[in-house]
Amino acid sequence: MTPLRIALYQGPSGVPASTADSLHSLAGAARRAAEAGARLLLTNELYLTGYALGDTAADRAEPADGPGAEAVAEIAAEHGLAIGYGYPERDGEAVYNSFQLLGPDGAALANYRKTHLFGAYETGSFRPGDEAVVQADFDGLRLGILICYDVEFPETVRAHALAGTELLLTPTALMRPYEIVPQTIVPARAWESQLYIAYVNRCGEEGDFTFAGLSCLAAPDGTVRARAGAGEDLIFADVDPGLLKASRAETTYLGDRRPELYSALV
Repeated sequence: MTPLRIALYQGPSGVPASTADSLHSLAGAARRAAEAGARLLLTNELYLTGYALGDTAADRAEPADGPGAEAVAEIAAEHGLAIGYGYPERDGEAVYNSFQLLGPDGAALANYRKTHLFGAYETGSFRPGDEAVVQADFDGLRLGILICYDVEFPETVRAHALAGTELLLTPTALMRPYEIVPQTIVPARAWESQLYIAYVNRCGEEGDFTFAGLSCLAAPDGTVRARAGAGEDLIFADVDPGLLKASRAETTYLGDRRPELYSALV
C-alpha cells in the first residue's frame, strides 16, 4: 500500500489580523504542499482566527459550513489535496473549539469538537464536545481527530486505536514550558496505542501565550519521522501503512489487553 505524504503547517506566528490573512497563508502552504507531493495538509488549533481571542471568540465563530469553510474548500480543490483546519465553530448559541477536515474536492469529511478544554480561557469561551471518536476514511487510511489537550489523556488515544484509527490528526496550541508533550508524550502515545500521530502546533506569541512549536509526526514504532523547530515551518512526512501493520504485529498491546480488569477506569 502506498504511503500517504502529509504536510504539517506550523504557522504563521501571532494572531492574524483577519481570517483573510490566515486564508492567504493557507493558500501559500497548500501550493507548496501540493508541489511536494502531499495529499493532506494540516494546520493548528483555531488556525483561522488565531488562538488568543480573549472575549471575542463568540463573535469570531462561524458554522461548520460558513464562509471560512467555503474558502478552505476552494483552496483544497484548487490544489487537489485534503486540508484540515482549526476554527471556532458556532452551533446555535454554543461555541466550540473545532477542527474540520475537507477532501481534495472541497467536500466535508469530518468535523470534531474539542472534548477536553484547557484552562480558564478555554473553559470560559467554549463548550466541550461530547463525541470522543470522530473519523474519516482517506486514501485507504482511517483518520481520527483530537485537539491539543485531548491527546494528553491516554484514554482518548486508546479509544481511537480500538475504533480503528491509523492516523490521528492533532491540531494544537501548546504553550511553553510544556515541550514535554511533543517531545515525550506524543511519541509515547503513538507507541502505546500503535498508530501515527500528526501533532501540529502553533508558534510565536499571542497575547499572554508563547507557543512551543515542535510539530511532529510520531510513528507507531516510537520514532519521530519529522520535527519542526520553534518558528514558522512547513514539514513533510510519510504515513506508511506497511510500517503500521508490521509494528502492530510486533507490538501487540491492542490484542493483549484484558478489558475485564479495567472496570475501575470507567
